[in-house]
Amino acid sequence: MDSPITIAGTPMDAYHVCAFFNSRDEEYDALNPFYKQAVENGEKNFHIVDPANLADHKARLADAGMDVHACEACGQLEVITWPEAYLDDEGKFDKDRMLALVDRLTGSGRDKGFTQLRIMGNMDWAFGETPNAPELMAYEAEVNEIIERNRQPAVCVYDMAKLSGAMLMDVLRTHPLTLINGIVQENPFFIRPSEMIKELESRKRRAEA
Repeated sequence: MDSPITIAGTPMDAYHVCAFFNSRDEEYDALNPFYKQAVENGEKNFHIVDPANLADHKARLADAGMDVHACEACGQLEVITWPEAYLDDEGKFDKDRMLALVDRLTGSGRDKGFTQLRIMGNMDWAFGETPNAPELMAYEAEVNEIIERNRQPAVCVYDMAKLSGAMLMDVLRTHPLTLINGIVQENPFFIRPSEMIKELESRKRRAEA
């Protein structure tokens, strides 16, 4: 029997997690067991990473005991980069494209014998020189409905050093679970996606006035 989904040793009772880390070592210490559990359960890992860290990401998976080559060969591990997922040809975030990708991956895309799909997205792209973030919070809110409907876990990885106080609060308000200092907790700041979308639309109207 497959073991229940856990992250940082905690059973997941919600499916959309914001994971905050102070270093890459801290990140992989917390998440590698989550990735390895997927392999042991015959599930699929789908990871979105910084193009500059692609080789390092795979090396860290291998160092943790994952047979990266075999998992990629059989489709159990798929690693793509930010431009392939989040960004358009101009380097800007395409919210609707990303929502469609998640819906396909967690719904109709699970057609290769894997009962579960575990998504990890590194979010550092949102802090680059090109302004990518205006639609990010709308995406983080709306994707909850897709993840909940398709019942597949997703982890959004954020670097604590890059978050402003305002953005940190918005990230917290769009994720039912948090992973901070290696501990998973239900997020008391989480609000319903529809409420968050209304607030974001109100902010936009005020900014345009």
